[in-house]
Amino acid sequence: MSEQAFFLYDLHLRTSPRQGMDDLVRKAADAGFRSFGVVGNVAPWGIKNDEDLRRFTDEVKDYPCLMGLRPAEPDWSANLSAELVGQVDYVLMAPQYMPDGNRYGDRMEVWDHNCYVDDPEDFMRRHMAWYLRILEGDGPLDILSWPLFLPLSLQREYDALWTRERQETLIEAARRRGVAIEINDLAHTPHAEFILMAKQAGLKFTFGSDTCDHRSFRLDYCKRVASLCGLTEADLFLPGRKPRG
Repeated sequence: MSEQAFFLYDLHLRTSPRQGMDDLVRKAADAGFRSFGVVGNVAPWGIKNDEDLRRFTDEVKDYPCLMGLRPAEPDWSANLSAELVGQVDYVLMAPQYMPDGNRYGDRMEVWDHNCYVDDPEDFMRRHMAWYLRILEGDGPLDILSWPLFLPLSLQREYDALWTRERQETLIEAARRRGVAIEINDLAHTPHAEFILMAKQAGLKFTFGSDTCDHRSFRLDYCKRVASLCGLTEADLFLPGRKPRG
């Protein structure tokens, strides 16, 4: 990717004991990023109520960056005040925590190498239904994260399972909702064919390293596939609010 094609930014960053806000600001400046976004997980292990959300916004709001939320469930905003949710710049969601993901009723963590799939086609039927529940829900949603990722046990069947019809179904659902597609550097998804199909449909894209450690801001896969697909600034989604600080 030519650096003149568009500016670099990373909307999928998190803080951790290994990487605080001051570290992110310094690393963004060193890497030449014009903007970046920090997300808080809305989940049982993260933001569960207004107190948790206020703690997150207080941590981020005085820094020169954007602020986002990453919910694990489509009905994530039910226990949060609209006023506090309105303080964030964007919401991204990944279909990575999937209830009733197989015929055993397991709640799947799709990214985990132990994710158990008993029947690939049955899994894809459930997975597509979960995608559509996310994309067609009522809660705020700006970015679909980790698109087209499959469990490790299904990687050999990837192309057969992610049929063109299924890809087109997701693209159309995202188009109707006005949702951007994340190019995820950690997962190396989605592939160039999907990006070109989504671009043809008028969808926008974001970049995300999805990290909270030394790998933040690398974006090597994002830059490579964006160059291959000829993306320009006109193809990118950036929340309208200017970075704080």
